[in-house]
Amino acid sequence: MRIDLHTHSNVSDGTEDPAVLIASAAAAGLDAVALTDHDSTAGWDRARVAARAHGVTFIPGMEVSCRTDTGISVHVLSYLHDPLHVGLRDEIERSRQARLTRARRMVELMSEDYPISWELVREHVTEGATVGRPHIADALIALGVVTTRSEAFESVLTARSPYWVSHYAPHPAIAVALIREAGGVPVFAHPSAFNRGAVVGGAVIDEMIDAGLKGLEVEHRDNPQHARVELRRIARDNDLLVTGSSDYHGSGKPNLLGENTTTRETYEAIVGLATGSRIS
Repeated sequence: MRIDLHTHSNVSDGTEDPAVLIASAAAAGLDAVALTDHDSTAGWDRARVAARAHGVTFIPGMEVSCRTDTGISVHVLSYLHDPLHVGLRDEIERSRQARLTRARRMVELMSEDYPISWELVREHVTEGATVGRPHIADALIALGVVTTRSEAFESVLTARSPYWVSHYAPHPAIAVALIREAGGVPVFAHPSAFNRGAVVGGAVIDEMIDAGLKGLEVEHRDNPQHARVELRRIARDNDLLVTGSSDYHGSGKPNLLGENTTTRETYEAIVGLATGSRIS
């Protein structure tokens, strides 16, 4: 059974409609796939219908954007939570609004040096999607300022750029606790992605474990091989699940569906721990 537990549609920063993503997963030979858009469950219904049509098991999920007290970005994957849970829903909405305000301000700053506008950025945002830097990157590509999203993130959109604006996001331990309250299963996404910036140490991971963390996404292209050894040790010592995923974004990133997968045993453990939603 080939299982990919981390993908993104155009509801967040992927490039494919949820239904198209599911079709792509079926074509890639996947038996089960989770849709984990950033801070949104808006693609679940379309993905679920497409999964039934293609004979693929659909796992409803979400990737929660978090930030530590020292400003380090952390992402927590949530599987099979209740999307109507008030606490988690309200926290996600607060983050979405903060990202929107931040994106507007970044575009405002960029407009002093580039012919970019908020109207142009909105042209690259699917209805209901969480607005973020990838959409600003798409607008910059359309203007010819950069040629790819990766180039945009390495230059104009980097945290070292004069256009950078921070935004609110919950502490990862708070996100983990809310996911558990919503009946979901929280897994720390790409914990050792050093190429994305600073990563958290053991103290934050311990806080997340105390709050109810259930797994670590170990098999991911952004986790160096040497770091995966340590992540497996942490998982073993703390009785955490180990997952593997692609973090697929369509043409938005080079990641390929199924390039890393999760074992059937781990998948069944996640399903067994969840009480908020069901697979379909």
